[in-house]
Amino acid sequence: MQAMRTRVPAGLTMWLLLAPVPSTSQTTNWTLPRTAWGEPDLQGVWTNATITRLERPEGFAGREFFTKEEMAELERRAAQNQFIDRDPRAGDPGTYNQVWFDRGTRVVASGRTSLIIDPPDGHIPWTPEAREHYERSRARYGVGPFESWLDMDTGERCLTDGLPMVPTQGYNMNYRILQTPGYVVILHEMYHEFRIISLDGRPHLGPKTPQWLGDARGRWESDTLVVETTNFADKTHYWWAASWRASRPSLRLVERFTRIDDETIDYQFTMHDPESFTKPWTASIPMTTNQAARGVTVGQLFEYACHEGNYSLVNVLSGARAQERASEKNSRD
Repeated sequence: MQAMRTRVPAGLTMWLLLAPVPSTSQTTNWTLPRTAWGEPDLQGVWTNATITRLERPEGFAGREFFTKEEMAELERRAAQNQFIDRDPRAGDPGTYNQVWFDRGTRVVASGRTSLIIDPPDGHIPWTPEAREHYERSRARYGVGPFESWLDMDTGERCLTDGLPMVPTQGYNMNYRILQTPGYVVILHEMYHEFRIISLDGRPHLGPKTPQWLGDARGRWESDTLVVETTNFADKTHYWWAASWRASRPSLRLVERFTRIDDETIDYQFTMHDPESFTKPWTASIPMTTNQAARGVTVGQLFEYACHEGNYSLVNVLSGARAQERASEKNSRD
């Protein structure tokens, strides 16, 4: 039985189609906005939608950047296909139609062939054991077995896909950033996730209070906000859509937020985990207030209702039981 992805984007942002807004990064007299207390102002609603993949596609091995012609062709195809629905594969019940997705239609402005910028090959430097687990997780997606709700991944269960902030879901890739003296708050449209990041130098929480999204502490390095997150809860016994994002005690995540113009934050993260990776690795993902992927302006965040409409979780399990009954009947016959 093919299980459908059960994340129901009932509160998906519906964009108003507006004319593209010229980027202020093209101007030469831009001044970094600051809060009333003097810190760089990161506040607003931002999106990281892009068609650039986290890891470099096989056909571009050894190439750090697309050509202009390749970028134009990729973006043309994405724009052409963004609202085209296709019939599901045999045995697959299908998923949302394309109006619910917001993957974007643009390659990142740098023209890189992957969001990963280090290592240079654009791939996650897995340890052999972690790669095996990752491949095993991918192989069972939509296949099962589905004995209980624990056999669905954490996203299908409306819990989380984990950190860092990457455009892998296909929708709800929007974030609201708020600032007060001593704190930065990041609210993710997906899963109602929010992170309260203190900037006052307090120590991390102790090991007796692990968190699904870890324990974040921030500091300013010049005009860059650096956030270090540790003390992740051990949830490695659950299935994850992408096991590299799983909550686990061995993970240390370092994120860097740098405002580079009125519409763009340069967001980078580095994953440190010697149990999963042979070395730390880094990705760069621009966040924008101008949804350049569709030429529309990012608006407010909407409610993300997942558990409230998560009928597929029940249907996957009931479908698996129906399949078992049919198999038993066939064996008797």
